[in-house]
Amino acid sequence: MYARDEFSAAETALKNATEAVDQRDYRLALNRALDARERAQNAEQEAATRKAAARTEASRAVAAAGRALDEARARLKTAEAARVQARVVTSARRSIADNEAAVQEARTAFGQGDFTHATEAAGTATTQLRGLAKDLDSATPPASRRRR
Repeated sequence: MYARDEFSAAETALKNATEAVDQRDYRLALNRALDARERAQNAEQEAATRKAAARTEASRAVAAAGRALDEARARLKTAEAARVQARVVTSARRSIADNEAAVQEARTAFGQGDFTHATEAAGTATTQLRGLAKDLDSATPPASRRRR
């Protein structure tokens, strides 16, 4: 939930309004009910704002993970062409496959509206893929690297 505190305050105010009705203090009940409505509206606005921010952050994280995946694949091709040690290439392929799954998981979470999980999964994959790309650069002889 994106506005947990404000929503809790609205629930409490509504409970207080109900208690005032039970005590037959209708003026107090009305005031508390109006307070509950205002807090609920604030919670709605806060949740919408925070959800939009989370969606934007998740979208950026998933896009960055996709770019990192493409870059790692390109570095792997360069390393294969340079005939880098087989154990390095095999390890890189495995890491790329694992991170492809993580990027897909992040995309799925994003599609389901689980922006927190999407951001976390994409961030982890991005970090690992960037590290892999650097490792492949280090393992590839300079003459084999392509210029951009």
